[in-house]
Amino acid sequence: MKKSSYLALICLFFTFYIIKAQETDYSYQSIPVNLLENANAVVRDNSIEITIEDFDRMTVQKREVVTVLNKLGNVDARLVEGYDEDTKITDLSVKVFDANGTEIKKYKKRDFTDVSAVDGGTLYSDSRVKYIDYTPISYPYTVVFESEYKTSTTGFIPWWQPINGYYVSVEKSSYKINNPKKIPWRTKKTNFKDFAVKELENDSEILFTIENQPGYKQENSTVHYREILPKALIALNNFYLKGVPGSYKNWQEFGLWMHSKLLKGRDALDQSTVTIIKNLVKDIEDPIEKAKLVYQYMQNKTRYISVQVGIGGWEPIAAKEVDRVGYGDCKGLTNYTKALLNVAGVTSYYTVVYADEKRDIDKDFTSIQGNHVILNIPTKNKDVWLECTSQDMPFGFLGDFTHDRNVLVVTPEGGVIKRTASYKDEKNLQVTSADIQLNKDGSLKAILNIVSKGLQYDDKQHFDSYTNEELIKTYKSNIWSYNNNTDIESVKLKNDKKEIIFEEDIILNVKNYASTSQSEYLFRVNVFNRNNYVPKRYRKRKLPLKIYRGYKDEDTYKITLRENYVLSVLPSEKIINSKFGTYKVSFTKINEKSFIYNKTLIIKEGTYSKEDYKSYRTFRRSIAKYENLRIAINKN
Repeated sequence: MKKSSYLALICLFFTFYIIKAQETDYSYQSIPVNLLENANAVVRDNSIEITIEDFDRMTVQKREVVTVLNKLGNVDARLVEGYDEDTKITDLSVKVFDANGTEIKKYKKRDFTDVSAVDGGTLYSDSRVKYIDYTPISYPYTVVFESEYKTSTTGFIPWWQPINGYYVSVEKSSYKINNPKKIPWRTKKTNFKDFAVKELENDSEILFTIENQPGYKQENSTVHYREILPKALIALNNFYLKGVPGSYKNWQEFGLWMHSKLLKGRDALDQSTVTIIKNLVKDIEDPIEKAKLVYQYMQNKTRYISVQVGIGGWEPIAAKEVDRVGYGDCKGLTNYTKALLNVAGVTSYYTVVYADEKRDIDKDFTSIQGNHVILNIPTKNKDVWLECTSQDMPFGFLGDFTHDRNVLVVTPEGGVIKRTASYKDEKNLQVTSADIQLNKDGSLKAILNIVSKGLQYDDKQHFDSYTNEELIKTYKSNIWSYNNNTDIESVKLKNDKKEIIFEEDIILNVKNYASTSQSEYLFRVNVFNRNNYVPKRYRKRKLPLKIYRGYKDEDTYKITLRENYVLSVLPSEKIINSKFGTYKVSFTKINEKSFIYNKTLIIKEGTYSKEDYKSYRTFRRSIAKYENLRIAINKN
């Protein structure tokens, strides 16, 4: 061997040795200092390698090394892998290292706990998980989690989210897909440029890497981290889902696949039920009036229970089965309601949505998305939306759970992206009227009427399911927690589901509300709807401002003074205007013993620049200050 070749071989060996030593150095001291700032955990190395062997065969290998710095970082040590009848875990292990990088615990596949992937609210499911419930003895510690699984389901290609939230930094993360058969695929990459993601992509391979990314500190009133952090979405044009092949390149084609493979033929009902529904609507022409009766019939007959089986948890239980047993999950109940409406002659469409967190179906990237199903009834004037899992929800009302977001409507002609009804700003209205008597001893008695609409209705509609004890506790401990010594005499609730209005009539007393002396009577005028919210101060705001919900509050109080005191001068009108909303307070004198307090607060939903945050904080501080306005009246 030539001397130069021998030296090259030696250099290669030592280079490999050094790299290998660096890979296995799990000590806390080896973490770059900049990655410790704003971090509860540091992802030392996170690699995902996916091999698509065919449209119905895929292998996924994962390796994640995470150093947990404190208790809050435990959530980033995800020692879990899922599987089902179509997915086989072939390799699974965990190693735990202390702060110095010394191995202190080792788990093999047989040591993992195997449980159902869903909670007790689910009737049955074919999804399971294997996990390690590790309790740390000290911090920091490092976990090395490795897994491999093989699956015939290629409809769900794991997405890449290298920075999985706030307060987690990333030393290195890589994502690789091997596609030797060059099955056509689509990709969508967001926020790559802002994070210097290195990328390689062709028709047989994808490789994304990111390194040395410090953690992001979470800030109040901002966008979800998915909107600002890097993410890659991958979908095959030809795929396999739980034994069912599929092919699509756009939402219209995806909707055709869903309709033909998951929904078609699952809307049949027994003749007895068909007869009941036809008799229910036989004298009615208006399709919406028919739909209201059918919706009420469904609510009275069924209840919600989660059922995660079928084609990847996407295929609904047959309508005939839901009709027989009287329960179902969102898919089953929505499909059942659709079948009932079909009998009544009302057209409706199965609709896929992201529920709870306000999140859109990505209209620009077609893939299997969503976590919930609702029903769409198209009309000439507008779309009507039905939540089929609730026995109490008013007809045509969605509430905060699914309002104002892009959804996929599945029709026989294909998929269509629509937007659900929105409840914004002044539509979310609460009107409070009160007759308040101030007593000589500093107490007060009030007769209130509160009317709520929109999302403010949604906040309160469950009140009528409370016991009297639960209701009183809610008022005293939550809504009016700032009023000590509150005694509620009576509460009457009215839930008008037709008009979607919630009304509260309350009579109450508050002891020691005012400060009294021989010559003065001092009290806060805003008794029942005090808004003291002030956003947290940030010296250097880094993230955009987002106001997630707009609303309008209107308060009118007639306040009658105690005996022997006379009203003299009332405060002048107060108006605060900004791009974020409006605050207005005014006083009207009725006579020497009584006056009217009027307040209007409007907050506007929206996303604003980080530079606007300071102005928003000033706006809310000014409101909070005036919400505590006190009036002093003197003895006659």
